[in-house]
Amino acid sequence: MVIIAEMNVLAVGMENRTDQFNGLPIRLLDMAHGSDAVDSFKTDQIDSVISHWNLVDMPDGAFLKKLKAIKPDMPTVAIVEPDNPRQEIEARMLGVSAVITEDCGDDYFRRVVTSVLGFNDVRAIEKLYAIKEF
Repeated sequence: MVIIAEMNVLAVGMENRTDQFNGLPIRLLDMAHGSDAVDSFKTDQIDSVISHWNLVDMPDGAFLKKLKAIKPDMPTVAIVEPDNPRQEIEARMLGVSAVITEDCGDDYFRRVVTSVLGFNDVRAIEKLYAIKEF
């Protein structure tokens, strides 16, 4: 099956969740560090960002804070630590599109992400963009 990409989604610090993006009509740019993510804006057209709040090289939401200062309208999902209301409050005050805790279930994660990306009926999208290989 081949999926035609409709948008470029930058995922930062998402090494254990990349499978959740399978079947979506996106080009996933998977980065481990905030500095690499910043550099990707110089070379790629980025339509949306999904990022952990605390990155190894950019703790305390530094990457998302820089991003929202430059691109306040970009659809953005912040992944925060469970039971850390300070992170959630800061992310929401920053104006991200959604906040998810890192321990949420896979189905919930995918539902929130697809909603933020504007893909409300994921099954229909997968059928629409699926091309069988012969």
